[in-house]
Amino acid sequence: MTLGRIAFLGSGETSLAGGRIFEALARLIPGPLHVSVLETPAGFELNASIVAARVGDFLKTRLQNYKPTIDLIPARKQGTEFSPNNIEILKPLLQANVIFMGPGSPTYLARQLHGSLAWDIIRARHRLGATLIFSSAATISVGAWVLPVYEIYKVGEDVHTKQGLNFFSDFGMDLSFVPHWNNAEGGTDLDTSRCFVGIERFDQWVKLLPRDNILVGLDEHSGIIMDFEKGTCDVHGVSSVSVVKSSSMEIYPAGAKFSLNELGNFNLSDPVGKGIRPEVWEMVLNASKTNDQEAPPEEALKLLEQRKDARSRKDFAESDRLREEIAALGWIVQDGKEGQKLTR
Repeated sequence: MTLGRIAFLGSGETSLAGGRIFEALARLIPGPLHVSVLETPAGFELNASIVAARVGDFLKTRLQNYKPTIDLIPARKQGTEFSPNNIEILKPLLQANVIFMGPGSPTYLARQLHGSLAWDIIRARHRLGATLIFSSAATISVGAWVLPVYEIYKVGEDVHTKQGLNFFSDFGMDLSFVPHWNNAEGGTDLDTSRCFVGIERFDQWVKLLPRDNILVGLDEHSGIIMDFEKGTCDVHGVSSVSVVKSSSMEIYPAGAKFSLNELGNFNLSDPVGKGIRPEVWEMVLNASKTNDQEAPPEEALKLLEQRKDARSRKDFAESDRLREEIAALGWIVQDGKEGQKLTR
């Protein structure tokens, strides 16, 4: 089992900075890219499909060199035909190696995905190597505790907290996330930092959280990429990421790298199907095996023959170039006593 990378963005998933993060991740994926964009975060809006389509169009253009397949997943609301429990609309997730969720309402997203088939599939795909990318509302929802931004900032409810999807609990970590950390839209008249609620109300919210909860604050147009195999977090974008603990706060600027252990004791002792319904894990695993057994495309086979010729001429530079071309198609060349073989 190889855990996929996870990226968290503070904002700007379709900005220049966001595009660079998407591209940095795409370079690390042995294509072809199969990207799923979930409509769930904005599923309560009448234009949820348009919001997701904008992201899909952006990725199609920004990642065009990787020839991505983009699928919009209309898993908008439980109890409807567009439910995150409807396997028919979730099928692209079973093959996705990049899964994105972005803007909308944090509390709505957590409520719709909690205990859902979609959430089980997303976590299972991650444990089989898929890259997960969360921005804005989704960044908040994935954590242990949700900052109810709309309810406090727009509706005027008292400061309170709600349980999040708690993605990292399966790995023994207690993490929460706050995007738009350095927002300044309110100017000098209104403090809109800390995801629009302002520092005063944010501090009230923090006091409601368990003492051992670790907070990750992401500045706008900035983010982190977590690499579980290397145990590192890389900071990307134009500003910084803040890690807030009960007695300290560390600020990591763009370009910095820090240990994943700074976010808690990452535990891989029982990661395979933990927290995922066995029947869902089996379904995702079988779908992955079917994908691995797919026959190589004609283009890859032709390149393989060219590589065989290059190796016979001892033109190893050309051989390496052809290997990279084959990898871009989503296939790995394995050299053995019986010759070359392609595997997914």
